[in-house]
Amino acid sequence: MDKRNKRIHFGVERKQSFKIDVNGEKILAYDGETVAAALIASGRRILRKTEKRKSPRGLYCGIGQCQECRITINGIPNMLACQTIVTPDCKIETGNK
Repeated sequence: MDKRNKRIHFGVERKQSFKIDVNGEKILAYDGETVAAALIASGRRILRKTEKRKSPRGLYCGIGQCQECRITINGIPNMLACQTIVTPDCKIETGNK
């Protein structure tokens, strides 16, 4: 088992798995989960840094209100990771390379 995989394994039924590209690295994702869930499950907590102070930002509210999880998904900037469902061959660029 991948040590970076932080998912719960017992008592959970998941749909089909596939790989997505995060800053050039392939990670495991499951059909139906959000981009934020896939990133957190892979051990990524920092999704971007603020422009002025370079302070780390990640998933905060999980419902799209705070907009702290803004990343580039499939070339579209400022997408909310907590509100975007992951798709096969999804390409993600975080501000934390």
